[in-house]
Amino acid sequence: MSLFQAIILAAVQGLGEFLPISSSAHLILIPWLLGWPDPGQAFDVALHAGTLLAVVVYFFKDWVELVAAGFGLHYPRTATPAVIAQTRRIFWYLVAATIPGGLVGFLFEKKIEENLRSPRLIAIALIAIGILMWIAERVGRLIREIDQLKFGDAMAIGTAQALALFPGVSRSGITISQGLFQGLTREAAAKFSFLLSTPLIAGAALHELPKLIKLHKAGGLDLPMSTLAIAVGVSAVVGYMVIAFFLKYLRTRTLKIFIYYRIVFGIVIIVLTFLPFGSAR
Repeated sequence: MSLFQAIILAAVQGLGEFLPISSSAHLILIPWLLGWPDPGQAFDVALHAGTLLAVVVYFFKDWVELVAAGFGLHYPRTATPAVIAQTRRIFWYLVAATIPGGLVGFLFEKKIEENLRSPRLIAIALIAIGILMWIAERVGRLIREIDQLKFGDAMAIGTAQALALFPGVSRSGITISQGLFQGLTREAAAKFSFLLSTPLIAGAALHELPKLIKLHKAGGLDLPMSTLAIAVGVSAVVGYMVIAFFLKYLRTRTLKIFIYYRIVFGIVIIVLTFLPFGSAR
């Protein structure tokens, strides 16, 4: 893989991890469309490390307050007891809501990677979740903020996140949609989605890191470490910018443009899979 290809795919990861368009789908479909080589597991680890860095840096203050309150500390000291209690509640909601995705990843990640990576299946998922997002936009009441979440709401969003392991679903797409079904505003749903994604992205990166180190020591790493480092940086910078943009975007706008994109792109991929070009790849 060339440096140019690495930068393009890193930017795609930064965009797709936080926009509701599915980073996994695009990291599979773009090389398929362009005839690029499979970037491999090491590259995937690098990209997830980049988006993990983006979400941690962007929400660093939030996570410090959440963790401190979750473990019984009164931080910041200027916060009222009611605010601390509310922050503590949200922290433990996030912990509980992470469990469904963690269990599905532990039990089925390998099977999903081996059996659900075909362009046609990914295209179907892009369209299906696009339709789900459209329904969520239609029925969502958009009246609740994060501090109004209840345990059942958090678990519903966490259970939805478990489906994001399937390429084409989109972690942000499925969790934001579920947040809208629970009555959250778009911005609140997106913020809770990003906070909820942090532990699972971290878990995925830490799970694969030993494999990357082992591969590097064995001399089986096809990509130069400099390329991986650049990929991490690009993924992190793009991811950070996307988080900032998307949260601001959702204050005044809907998910419609992403819904249209998913459906149109999915249809194009399905058509291509029936052509000689698609069937040959």
